[in-house]
Amino acid sequence: MNKTIQTVESAAAGSAFLIEDVYPLIDGGRFAVKRIAGERVEVWADIFRDGDAVIGATLVWRREQDRDWRREPMIHHSNDRWSGAFVPTEPGQYVYAIEAWTDEFATWRHGLERKQLSGADVTLDAIEGAGLLTKAHGAEQNAAAVIVRRCEDYLQTGEVAPLLAADLGEAMSESQSRPDLTRSPLFPLTADRDKARFSAWYQMMPRSQSAVPGRHGTLRDCIARVPDIAAMGFDVLYFTPIHPIGHTRRKGRNNAPIASKGDPGSPYAIGGAEGGHDALHPELGTIEDFRALVATCLEYGVELALDFAVQCSPDHPWLTQHPQWFKWRPDRSVRAADRPYSDIVIPDFACIDRTALWSAFRDVMLFWIDHGVTIFAVDNHDTAPLPFWDWLIRDIRRRHPEVILFSKTYTRPKLMKGLARLGVAQSFSYFPWRTQKWELEQYLGELTNYPERDFYRPNLFVNTPDLLPYHLQGGEAWAFKSRVALAATLSGNYGIYSGFELLEHSAIPGREEYLDSEKYQIRSRDWNRPGNIKGYIAALNRIRSENAALQHTANLRFLGIEDGETLAFAKEAADPANTVVVVIALSGRAREFWLALGDITVDAGGDRHHVTVLENLLTGEQSRIEWGGIRLHIDPDRDPALLFRCLA
Repeated sequence: MNKTIQTVESAAAGSAFLIEDVYPLIDGGRFAVKRIAGERVEVWADIFRDGDAVIGATLVWRREQDRDWRREPMIHHSNDRWSGAFVPTEPGQYVYAIEAWTDEFATWRHGLERKQLSGADVTLDAIEGAGLLTKAHGAEQNAAAVIVRRCEDYLQTGEVAPLLAADLGEAMSESQSRPDLTRSPLFPLTADRDKARFSAWYQMMPRSQSAVPGRHGTLRDCIARVPDIAAMGFDVLYFTPIHPIGHTRRKGRNNAPIASKGDPGSPYAIGGAEGGHDALHPELGTIEDFRALVATCLEYGVELALDFAVQCSPDHPWLTQHPQWFKWRPDRSVRAADRPYSDIVIPDFACIDRTALWSAFRDVMLFWIDHGVTIFAVDNHDTAPLPFWDWLIRDIRRRHPEVILFSKTYTRPKLMKGLARLGVAQSFSYFPWRTQKWELEQYLGELTNYPERDFYRPNLFVNTPDLLPYHLQGGEAWAFKSRVALAATLSGNYGIYSGFELLEHSAIPGREEYLDSEKYQIRSRDWNRPGNIKGYIAALNRIRSENAALQHTANLRFLGIEDGETLAFAKEAADPANTVVVVIALSGRAREFWLALGDITVDAGGDRHHVTVLENLLTGEQSRIEWGGIRLHIDPDRDPALLFRCLA
């Protein structure tokens, strides 16, 4: 068996330090850890070397494109475990590393102090320490002054005490040479803006927003709906595709393979004679209307998100302008997607002209960014290869670090996590199919544990244009309230698809799909019809905005409760101190149960205290805690969720 031969010289030239078990780190630094700009990033590591020499360590970090490093000291805890922290001030890509070195002066001082305790003569040791002062270099003015003054004190008195002064140790720590300085590999970090962590999404089909039944909606109709959406507390208005729709193989109502006259087709069949991904469907309006929509959204504190789908209809201009971007069959027809998606064509991302194809999709995103869009929901990631997404995400983030990319695909779990590692800020989750208590605890526990919590931000949509879960198909108000309360409180990011607030629940029998889906037809609604839960959703979003604990996902802690159909959990904010307890019924029957709060404590004046009072966040009613818990009653017909602020 061949072995690499290492010489004495090469071995001796190696680093004296081992820097191990670094946190946070994704796959050894292959992918970027995700954090929020302006928030503290804690870094931990095991740092050690042989012997009992005193070690110094520093956390170094910078923006990826910068040249100069910033430094923060690391603190030794125990068992060679060190920690430090830094704050990325704005969105962007960062790198960080750990530097370690032997602090010769501190090592000398440690040895001398041990000799003093034993009563040994330290005269020679003092001379050696004074000699170390001559090795100081590059000291700042104040540090240099301390070194000179303490050296003079020693030379004048011959006493060792000046060399042991605390201010001299601090000055030498920064000023002495570091011949064995060792730096770890560089580790990547992505800092997103706050909306990547905390957002409430409202998805809608723009063409169904007209107040006149049967009439195609316009962007001006969408503008008219913005105040209502903002009043419900949503801060992201998310559009399905707004581009021209192809006619070839256009789908009919309920996904019929052949459209009837007047059927508008699926907006996901992008492209027609009027243009492609950088064009508006002509019946929606003009680009001036689009700019007016963006401005209105910003006026109401709402951001506009667009679907970004890398697929085309057979009528997309690219098929004639760039036929080399697509796959063609022997009969010269373009290769379409398999049923039930026969109205779309998937570009050949591995074609010989892939540089131009990839750049064209990137330029589409840049086009809409130039028109005020900073959030994109990326549809059907699995229609394009991972290298494409890796390149696109990096390129867009480099140009526009404020852009948020949301991976809205349901696919295999590891592929969803792989896409999250590549850098999307938010991701769909399997929340719609997790209904039992044990399923929710297991799945959310997985997403909020390590390492997922460092790269996967779940956005808990309760329904989508493609998905009407079975548990909503009964139309019970308590079920809709329970699911939206779960989504809004379990995660910092959640969303609904329009019609949810109206309890829409008509499904294709035996399937999790809407009957008469507006993916294939224009719908008209009375957005204030009796029985809606708009007020309930608005109250949830208000409570989320007022309680920092509910604005995070990874701070989730499930609580023990004696009822198997009730979920209970606590969330605590870092700063300011805010702890919230949430209890949600998972079935429709009324019940009473005992909720044990265990060791939950709250911050009061800088000290931790056990919870003594729960304040209902909806009613303001306060209930005292006795014997470490409280007996609660839930009537799902009134409200399936209890939300409390913990007080000491």
